[in-house]
Amino acid sequence: QVQLVESGGGLVQAGGSLTLSCVASGSTFGIDAIGWYRQPPGKLRELVAGINSGGSTNYADSVKGRFTIFRDNAKNTVYLQMNSLKPEDTAVYSCNAQTFTSHYWGQGTQVTVSS
Repeated sequence: QVQLVESGGGLVQAGGSLTLSCVASGSTFGIDAIGWYRQPPGKLRELVAGINSGGSTNYADSVKGRFTIFRDNAKNTVYLQMNSLKPEDTAVYSCNAQTFTSHYWGQGTQVTVSS
């Protein structure tokens, strides 16, 4: 079992920055990859960025050049640095951990970008 706790969301003006944190606990040795997802109001959840055990990263086209995913293995934490935020970035952001046999979700954190 893996437990994930996100934090760092909030209200920010357009053009501002936020850094989200996803702290993993439990059987973290089995995690192959962690991804940040978001679900805007009334829309489907989408992948924003991911990082695998080898350190490779991937990003949605809509956030490339603005968002950076990185990790601190000593703290079992994956971060999402979000710069140049836009109103369309408003969503509930959740992290997901994938293992060989399952995947796990955190509770999510709200990010609201005002225009």
